[in-house]
Amino acid sequence: MALLITKKCINCDMCEPECPNDAIYMGNEIYEIDSDLCTECVGHYDKPTCKSVCPITNTIITDPQHVETQEQLWDKFVMIHHADKI
Repeated sequence: MALLITKKCINCDMCEPECPNDAIYMGNEIYEIDSDLCTECVGHYDKPTCKSVCPITNTIITDPQHVETQEQLWDKFVMIHHADKI
């Protein structure tokens, strides 16, 4: 399940530098998350760091358009960070 930043985002710049996959970037109006790079921090941390540092409750949610299992998130992590070794 990739994450999604909702319109509640206040562009505080807290989430973007915390993403270990560089999946967060500034969109036209608010920060956005690249679902191809988001692993919900699987392979890095126990929980998504972007959600942990966001000062506004429920601003970063599970993206209903990109539902993935833990195994799929792990596979994505491996492809992102270890593709050159496969």
